[in-house]
Amino acid sequence: MIGVFDSGSGGLSVLAALRERMPTRDFLYYGDHAHAPYGSRAPAEIDELTRTACNRLFTAGCSLVILACNTAAAVALRRLQREWLPRAWPERRILGVHVPLVEALTGETWRPREDSQHPPDRQRIGDGEPDRAIVIFATPTTIASHAFSREIARHDPALPVIEQACPGLAEAIEGHAPEDELVGLIGAAWQRAAEQASAKNLRITRAALACTHYPLIEPVFRHVLPDDITILTQPDLVATALESWLDRHPRIDPPGSGRCLLRTSAPAGAARNGFAARLTPALPAFAAWPATGTAS
Repeated sequence: MIGVFDSGSGGLSVLAALRERMPTRDFLYYGDHAHAPYGSRAPAEIDELTRTACNRLFTAGCSLVILACNTAAAVALRRLQREWLPRAWPERRILGVHVPLVEALTGETWRPREDSQHPPDRQRIGDGEPDRAIVIFATPTTIASHAFSREIARHDPALPVIEQACPGLAEAIEGHAPEDELVGLIGAAWQRAAEQASAKNLRITRAALACTHYPLIEPVFRHVLPDDITILTQPDLVATALESWLDRHPRIDPPGSGRCLLRTSAPAGAARNGFAARLTPALPAFAAWPATGTAS
């Protein structure tokens, strides 16, 4: 069984893509709605919350956990992989959703460090002309971590990157804010990104939605951003990359029966079941997962 973790409901966009791509896999989604949002929390707190969530998913029987929260992945993933996982769950794996997006931008397939014997397969999305930049839209904590710019530089140091925080946007999406409020938040973030690019004599041609909440309102982004900008989202990239990774690691998670469970740390009614009902394929409703309870 594959665990999918997010601070709230944004990771459902990733879960839906995973299920569509791999319908025979079993999934357990855990949304930590009781502590959402993570985007404005301190790194130490994010680290502790993410470790607790992963431990719950592994205890429930997951062999692999996908951090479908970019903030959690940016802040906690590397430390969990290097320090906690080898001691606590040495046969299990944790992967982050930010890596497939980075490698789509820079032209390399999803290759965790243990796969270094596989040569990269370069096929960049977009062109690499030096004045053409990519803007990363993400939560303030993700941007402050510089996880995306650091990973992009590791793969392609020549690729110009504009990092732009979107304060309050994930919270607005989680709270089902009206469209005019979303337009205002995205418009303000785009204006700041455009000013950064202009100051560096760069032209933004691609925008990466680097929070899994953001694809839930992709049409609003398309309405606000100029028509000639290519928008990249994570769900399909993650699904394609994970399918390839599992093909190379068949022992990690053999195909199951297609079962899917949604669990939340908050009362079930607070878990925003409306998101689950709108996605394709349709997802089941959330059920509360008390700290001492089991997922089944």
